[in-house]
Amino acid sequence: MVRRAAAAAGRALARVVPVVLGVVIAVFFLLRLVPGDPAAMILGERATPEALAALRAELGLDQPLWRQFSDFLWGVLTRFDTGDSLVSGVPTRELILAKAPISLGIVVFAVGLAVVIAVPLALAAALRKDGWADHVVRVLPAVFMGMPLFWIGLLLIIVFAVQLQWLPVGGVGSGPGEPLRSLVLPALAVALGLAPPLVRSLRAQLLEVLQSDFVTTLRAARIPERTIIWRHVVRGAALPALTLLSVNTAYLIGGTLVVEQVFGINGLGTLLFQSIGSRDFPVVQGIALACALLVVLVTGLAGAASAALDPRLRRAGSADPRRRAGAAR
Repeated sequence: MVRRAAAAAGRALARVVPVVLGVVIAVFFLLRLVPGDPAAMILGERATPEALAALRAELGLDQPLWRQFSDFLWGVLTRFDTGDSLVSGVPTRELILAKAPISLGIVVFAVGLAVVIAVPLALAAALRKDGWADHVVRVLPAVFMGMPLFWIGLLLIIVFAVQLQWLPVGGVGSGPGEPLRSLVLPALAVALGLAPPLVRSLRAQLLEVLQSDFVTTLRAARIPERTIIWRHVVRGAALPALTLLSVNTAYLIGGTLVVEQVFGINGLGTLLFQSIGSRDFPVVQGIALACALLVVLVTGLAGAASAALDPRLRRAGSADPRRRAGAAR
């Protein structure tokens, strides 16, 4: 058992390391292609050449590119930090940890709302195939999939914040319950962008499971329809939808960073756009690295949840490779 767990952890680490290393390399070199001098951004247009040269030397920007990359990579591997901010001098890790709870709150809230939206709509469409509910559910995802997230966010502000005045326009309140109320509209905007592919995938899987032989057998045994739907049909259709949700994690995180700007929320999105504007390379690299690790973490959690829903995956993952090869032959 211990050997199997160690082997599984080793395989997971072998998949994670190349992804994170690829993100680190890509972000470092792509940022260097962005026009603009961080020293000029910090000192302003009236800075003298001597002052610019002194600041570049202080920040290490006068070093060869390979030396900058080696220092950056060493800091990531040894301190799990991309360095200090070029603008504020604060370690990147502290800046990210200060902003991350708000952004993570929107991500988790959005996932929950997307599931709450997708499951009832997909069930209504699958149980009434080719009915009016099915036609409506098939049209709505196409409408929302064509809308950019910032446009969805603006519509939600107009309806729920300006017209109905149910929720705050933007920012994060500090009173009792206000932080949660402040995150409802941003999370709903992200969820409405995430739910359409979930609805379509879940509807297709529900229809497939409903037409399977084991559902016919359960109905012949006079098991209550509600039990069949929720205990067997939804569970059997949830696995592909869960996989799709994990695949869309990058979209979810990127959408959260964009939506923060629409609602004036001071999270990782605001920090990212400010850092890009000021050419604050270490902060941008740190946020990209944190997002990559979050994507890997969510993908791993989705794999574990898939194994819990389908024991066959768990048995396949723990089986001896030579035994599986022999079975295949």
